[in-house]
Amino acid sequence: MTHTGVGASLPRKEDDRFLHGRGRYLADIEMPRMLDVAFVRSPLAHAEIVGIEKPEEAGERVFTAHDMDGVVPIRPTSNVAGHRIIGSPPMALTRVRFVGEIIAACLAPNRAQAEDLAEQVVPDLKELPVVASIDAAMAEGAPLVHADWGTNLSMETRFDSGIEEQVARATVQVTRTLDMARQAMVPLEGKGALAHFDARDGQLVVYSSTQSPHMIRNALCQCLGLQQRQIRVVAPDVGGGFGYKAILHPEEVIVAWLSLRLRRPVRWLEDRFEHLTAGANARQHRYQMTAHADDRGRILALDAVLTTDAGAYSIWPHTNGFDAIQASGILTGPYDIGGYRVRTMTVATNKPPLSPYRAVARPGACFAMETLVDAVARAVGRDPVEVRLENLVPAAAMPYKAITGKEYDSGDYPASLRRARVLVDAVSSEAGPDRLIGTGYAVYTEHTAVSTATISQIGVQMMPGFEQAAALMQPDGSLEIRVGVQSHGQGMETTLAQIASEVLGIDPERVSVRHGDTALSPYSTGTYASRAVVMTGGAVAAAADKLAFKLRGIAAHMMQCTADDVRLEAGELVGPGASMTIEEAAVIWHFRPFDLPEELLRDGLEVTGGYRPDGDRAPFAYAAHAARVAVDPELGTVEVLDYVAVDDCGTRVNPMIVDGQVLGGVAQGIGTALFEEVPFDDQGQPLATTFGDYSVPAASEIPMIRLDHMETRSPYTRFGVKGVGEGGAIAPPAAVVNAINDALRSTGAELCAVPATPRRVLQAIFDAQDRAAGRKEVAR
Repeated sequence: MTHTGVGASLPRKEDDRFLHGRGRYLADIEMPRMLDVAFVRSPLAHAEIVGIEKPEEAGERVFTAHDMDGVVPIRPTSNVAGHRIIGSPPMALTRVRFVGEIIAACLAPNRAQAEDLAEQVVPDLKELPVVASIDAAMAEGAPLVHADWGTNLSMETRFDSGIEEQVARATVQVTRTLDMARQAMVPLEGKGALAHFDARDGQLVVYSSTQSPHMIRNALCQCLGLQQRQIRVVAPDVGGGFGYKAILHPEEVIVAWLSLRLRRPVRWLEDRFEHLTAGANARQHRYQMTAHADDRGRILALDAVLTTDAGAYSIWPHTNGFDAIQASGILTGPYDIGGYRVRTMTVATNKPPLSPYRAVARPGACFAMETLVDAVARAVGRDPVEVRLENLVPAAAMPYKAITGKEYDSGDYPASLRRARVLVDAVSSEAGPDRLIGTGYAVYTEHTAVSTATISQIGVQMMPGFEQAAALMQPDGSLEIRVGVQSHGQGMETTLAQIASEVLGIDPERVSVRHGDTALSPYSTGTYASRAVVMTGGAVAAAADKLAFKLRGIAAHMMQCTADDVRLEAGELVGPGASMTIEEAAVIWHFRPFDLPEELLRDGLEVTGGYRPDGDRAPFAYAAHAARVAVDPELGTVEVLDYVAVDDCGTRVNPMIVDGQVLGGVAQGIGTALFEEVPFDDQGQPLATTFGDYSVPAASEIPMIRLDHMETRSPYTRFGVKGVGEGGAIAPPAAVVNAINDALRSTGAELCAVPATPRRVLQAIFDAQDRAAGRKEVAR
């Protein structure tokens, strides 16, 4: 390829090692004298720990919370008024509050022996009353998850722009209650940690399958009482994160403490049972939505109550209120709505804590808003696409300040929807005589690369609005870039090299991107919130700018001209009458310093660049999705026949990688829409503990997803980029359910929950039949 910078579809550099089995994941790391740990976990959702019986021969191989003197409970912070947060001990001390909470840690030379030892540990538990749902937790006289609170309401927020005037003008009122089920994240590689003490450096080295090495170091220092210089966190290759690996897990604290205690390497590798039952729950939301509209379906005001089942504890650093705060701030989506009132309630239950999952609360907010828009369209008897076009923020209004105060920087939302409709209508779909066909749409906005100002309002222990990158020009002219973000599938080793190529003209094959090691990289809060290419890409460009300035100075001195007369062009430093390569300039600085003046030797060819978007503002990506489905009304099964996504993430640094991110997100979104759920019984027992019970979509359930792209540059960011990593996962639940409801329109059925399992589809049909029978009886 002649062009290797921004906009080039270069193959991912990292894929060579992955496709040839040369990736190095946590499970690949072995150390002398290493011990594996297996945890004894609570079989009960709520119980008092009366005692723990250890095997007589256990010695220093079984540890409980009583052994962890000096370890501080995990406690995130929040600025939200009245937010109740309780510190969670890494291991339960006197009480367990969900099935899977850690009671003891058992060590052995391998995992099998550690599990054998764990089976010999007998906890004596006194069972306590359980609350395992929002309704149970909020009922009068309900048992309390945390007695000190006096309530199960952990956080409540309210926002009211003033809706009375708009409500008075409305002629149509549509109300729906919409539920998004609790699910798991299921990355290919589970969570894990390995810690050992490096006596030479006086450091505890923690290998963690994490998205945020520096943040994990922060948390470990807080819990263990160590200084930052005393802990080094290394993230090897990470097999998927999706937010699950952007938080501190209690297992990481325990593994680190055990290694310090024993002065031996200690490792924990999560198995699927642990993942599904104890550590990776997400997205349990309930939306009570009322739209006040006119006769054409123009939504004048939105009134909403959002309740999240947040489990027993707050996760670090996001807290248990993150979903509610995110959802309430983005609930109005891409629509121009004049009045908005929302109340959020974050409820504690005897379930695992609620963790952030790809796009955090946006899939729930999109699902609630977009199904409500379809319900409004049915109420006024208009095409759902036309009702959306009636309500979408027009391109001429950009930049647009939403009713929540968020600023949508650029884009053409109506154009993306029109393109999605044309594309999905261009393919005919035949489902046979026994199935019903329907088409559904969803449009969303995504707040990418979240700013410092946004996060500072809620006061969590991360400030993501700034990023740094170090660039080191080697003596042979090759380039090493060090960044604090962690790549776990985004292709950053390629895209960041392309950005350096865009600025310096250097071949990306001569650029190495190093990441995932707090000892080598500048400080970063990590990879999440569709931020890496926006923030770190800007930092890499800033560092490359500094290098370019130094290289132009070297070339100018050698060519006997001014630096302003030298330009970088295709990897060469071109002056008025001569040129030299970047490699030649690097050789001169490193090996012939006597040819250069003092001012060009002072700082070297190692620079650090910092970046945040203009005015600390974050770009908004957006997309319109369309799904066509076939529903079997006898079996309740749903097949996705066609799926279209039209996205706009600004300038695409690598269009091929953008496609991969959107495709992967849509596949996960279809899982949310149709398959994935972690149900619990009334006693807080998880009912999906293996892949026999927890369904994820396979290749046979994912259609050929068709992609289209728009490119509206953000005015706030370097190169005009916006984030894209989470976008594909936001719209599918809404688009698929809207398509199902369109298919079922002749039956009068309407689905208001995901996943749209056959049981739920059939129940919606049966409920519609009951309603119809009731109306007939009344008519008679």
